[in-house]
Amino acid sequence: MKNLSISLLFLFISSFANGQSIKKLDKITKDANEAKAAFLETDPHLQTLFESSHGYVIFPNIGKGGLGVGGATGNGVVWEKGQLVGYAKMTQLTLGFQAGGQGYSEVIFFQNKEAFDRFTSNKIEFGAEVSAVAIKPQASVGAKYLNGVLVFTQSKGGLMYEASLGGQKFSYTAK
Repeated sequence: MKNLSISLLFLFISSFANGQSIKKLDKITKDANEAKAAFLETDPHLQTLFESSHGYVIFPNIGKGGLGVGGATGNGVVWEKGQLVGYAKMTQLTLGFQAGGQGYSEVIFFQNKEAFDRFTSNKIEFGAEVSAVAIKPQASVGAKYLNGVLVFTQSKGGLMYEASLGGQKFSYTAK
């Protein structure tokens, strides 16, 4: 009887946790779709990249802060050839002159299957050699992929002063 009670309790807890994680993934997906609409509102030319890239990931809500040492984190949604295929987490660590906090969205386009596969196999990290383009009208016109990757960011608010070095690390989980 005791084992049955423990099993039922475990089933209840795991069902509740699974329901919570499904709600969280649904929220991240909704936020990613809203972030995509905001990117396109700012620069409608991005539609060409959304249609022509092999895949992309949208991090709708990245929080960043620092005072000397800084960090950022956010969850995202991954699409391949227009189909939702998984989820991602981004973490960032920076060192240098920095103070404040900000929120932003980030979209990363993958030019080809090789670049996409590097990302989904958790073999992609961004350092100083990859720079993000702050989105503004027509920012995507003439933008070039670097090693099969193209990154755009859009500020959501906050104030951050920064002259620092760091990098972003990603982890991917299939749907």
